Amino acid sequence: MNVMIDIETLCTRPSAVVLTVGIVEFDNTRIHNKFYYRLCVDEQLNKNRTVDEGTMQWWSEQNSAVQEEALGEHDRTPVDTVLDTVTRLTYNADSIWGQGYGFDMTILENLFQQYGRNIPWNFWKLRDSRTIFDVCKVRLPKTENKHNALDDAVQQTELLQGCLKTIGYVTP
Repeated sequence: MNVMIDIETLCTRPSAVVLTVGIVEFDNTRIHNKFYYRLCVDEQLNKNRTVDEGTMQWWSEQNSAVQEEALGEHDRTPVDTVLDTVTRLTYNADSIWGQGYGFDMTILENLFQQYGRNIPWNFWKLRDSRTIFDVCKVRLPKTENKHNALDDAVQQTELLQGCLKTIGYVTP
C-alpha cells in the first residue's frame, strides 16, 4: 500500500503550524482509504510553532469556504492523535508520496521531532509526485477545493496513478 500526504499550514518553514492533514492510502488502480484531520492550532502555538505574516495574507486572499475549512476553530484534533494516525499509516507503507519533498514531509518530520516522536518512515520510502507530473507533462487541475488537504491528496493520487500507468511503473 502507498500513502499520499498533503498538509495546509500557517507558514512555509519546517516549524510551521499545521492546520490540516489529508492522507490517502492507494495502490496502482484505486484509492483504499482517506483520512482528514484539522489539527489543534493553539496547542501548536503553545509549543512555539510558527506563523508567517505572508502566509496569513495568502490565506486571506482565498475564497471564504476554503478559509473557513482551514482556519475555522471547529473539529480540531489533538496533534498526538494525528501523529498516531500518520505513524500507523506510514510505518509499513511501501511508498510515501507528497507534492514536493521539501514542504509537506519536512514540516511533518519537524512536527514529529518537536513532539518527541520518532519519524515513522525511512527516507528511502519518500516519493515526490511533482517530479512524476513534470516527467509526464501534466498539471493538477484547478478546483474550487484547492488547499483542502484531503481534496488535494485525492487529486494528487488520481493524477499520480494515471502517470504511473502511462510510464509503466507498478507500485510495490
